[in-house]
Amino acid sequence: MKIAIVEDDINMRKSLEIAMSDYEKYDVHTFKSPRDALKKLDDSFDLIISDINMPGMDGIEFVKTLQGKFEVIIITGNATLTRAIESIQLGVKDFLLKPFEIETLITAIERTANIAKKTPKNASPLPTAKTFLGTSAALEKVLARISKAAATDANMMLLGESGVGKELFAQHIHERSLRADKPFIAINMAAIPDNLIESELFGFEKGAFTDATEAKAGQFEQACGGTLFLDEIGEMPYTLQAKLLRVLQEREVRRLGSSKNTKIDVRIICATNADLHQKIAEGKFREDLYYRLNTVPINIPPLRERKEEILSIADAALERFCIQYGYETKSFSPEARHALEHYTWPGNIRELISVVERSAILSDGPVIDAEELFLEARGLGRM
Repeated sequence: MKIAIVEDDINMRKSLEIAMSDYEKYDVHTFKSPRDALKKLDDSFDLIISDINMPGMDGIEFVKTLQGKFEVIIITGNATLTRAIESIQLGVKDFLLKPFEIETLITAIERTANIAKKTPKNASPLPTAKTFLGTSAALEKVLARISKAAATDANMMLLGESGVGKELFAQHIHERSLRADKPFIAINMAAIPDNLIESELFGFEKGAFTDATEAKAGQFEQACGGTLFLDEIGEMPYTLQAKLLRVLQEREVRRLGSSKNTKIDVRIICATNADLHQKIAEGKFREDLYYRLNTVPINIPPLRERKEEILSIADAALERFCIQYGYETKSFSPEARHALEHYTWPGNIRELISVVERSAILSDGPVIDAEELFLEARGLGRM
């Protein structure tokens, strides 16, 4: 088995490399950053083991970039439930908290290999637009507006509560646009340190700063011809907003350290759950940039207003988690289905997927009962 270990801490990286050298069945290659790994990864690799907190590109963004092409195990010393859930939803097979024994990692590797053998080749990691864009009266209105705008190059702004699936809608728009055969690149403004956003978006030339050992195209250039999804746009530093506005107006970017502009052809979709009007009033968001981005606003209703979708989403997620973890087929009891339908889901689709995953893992038999949903721990969501 050919394994890539992506870890910025040199001591941890070397320790894993040495410990795993005792296992002849593993061909281990180590990388100090996701960017270094992306240069070398090819179809010969069977598994990626990655840290989360790394400079430049964190482990979650790295997993998104892999687009489900590899099996992944996450290792981290700073775990949160949110990060664990997010990684699992992206198809990560295991999530280990540092420090751990090498035997624990080996067990996770073998479990991942066994699951991969049982998983159909065409099975896609959670979440997918196809899985979570169901049918409801509220959603049909949104999809009707999307269908009108998707075929154009108009910039679109997705608005809605946290967890409604804004990135899924952005993918849905891209897939129905004339750019569908070109790249779709998503970048989360809140997940990137302020001092790295400019180089991440616009790129840099070799020598532009201390660690710039080679030139790198930014996300605008990488998305050329396709769609760039800017999530949490309200978190973009004010100092960079003027530069983004100029890029949108001039349709060209200039890498850090360069004197030349590069023409780009990118459709922008952005998303936020922040009140941008309030941010504008507070001087934290440029009004001219807001109107440039908000050509077509799309308000995504919360899951409590799309109740018809709850069970179909839950069933699809449960089926996928059973495949992902190598479980026998499971289903929800009538009481569990009633409980799912009558919960208000303040965390929206993200919370629903969390509940389904937890119930899949902790339930004892093939039928998941209402108490195995653990909704009583979420009393505020009761209707």
